[in-house]
Amino acid sequence: MSDAAPKPVVGIVGLGIMGMAYARNLLQSGFPVVGFDVAPAALVALTEAGGTVAATPRGVAEAADTILVALASVEALQSVCAGPDGMIHSIRPDAVVVEMSTFPLKAKDYCRDVFAPKGVHVLDCPVSGTGAQAAVRDLVLYASGDEAAVTRLRPVFDGFARNTRYVGPFGAGTKLKFVANHLVTIHNLATAEALLLAQSSGLDLHMVFDAIRDGAGNSRMFEVRGPLMIEERYEPATMKMEVYMKDLALISDFAKDVKAPIPLMAAAVPFYVAALAAGRNQEDTAALFGVLKDMCRKD
Repeated sequence: MSDAAPKPVVGIVGLGIMGMAYARNLLQSGFPVVGFDVAPAALVALTEAGGTVAATPRGVAEAADTILVALASVEALQSVCAGPDGMIHSIRPDAVVVEMSTFPLKAKDYCRDVFAPKGVHVLDCPVSGTGAQAAVRDLVLYASGDEAAVTRLRPVFDGFARNTRYVGPFGAGTKLKFVANHLVTIHNLATAEALLLAQSSGLDLHMVFDAIRDGAGNSRMFEVRGPLMIEERYEPATMKMEVYMKDLALISDFAKDVKAPIPLMAAAVPFYVAALAAGRNQEDTAALFGVLKDMCRKD
């Protein structure tokens, strides 16, 4: 018989594209998972994957040693933290809350301050990677906050992320995520532009993809979103266009706050806005390739 200690229960609040990927990978890694989401279909998916459903965020906090929070809005964060059925009412003193959403820094501070009187550590840990990358555990986690708590949770993080980087005090993770998404925004548009240039010149796009990926022009976004653009396959989305617009606003506001010029970012944003105007709200951000193709047709 094995003498290995049982793995801690991991709670997940928010079972969208990312949260559900965390749940599946953690379950496959042997962690018990208890989760909550307002969408009934997400709870069914968690059950089918082998997880346990909680009726409320409070129920997650009652059961879990570590709680991952992956939500779509600040309002949802406030509700699950301190609402009538929020985690604050039942969280264990030795638990750790891992806030993984892409939110303004003040929202991260709110989460930390809610749990501070309980002596609960809150970590700011956004991830770099798409939903498709999350599904195959190809994420990098930017961990910030109490370093000892990050070290203690590394086995959990290893259950759903390829790499965990400790990046500094609380809030550093979100700042780094803004920088990373700044590059993602530009590289995604650059990939669409380059592939359309290649297609317009008569080159075979599969050949172009293989050649560029092997050379100096490669980027992670070229590798991840290039195939989607070549196939013009934008649904189901690994990052919905309408959701990513929130990230664009956050990056712009952050740049203003720190007084950093972002001319390439500013030049890229109108193409994402054009995608929404074209009704591509639910499509993957790779649909910028379709936006550029439509511009060619109009010309």
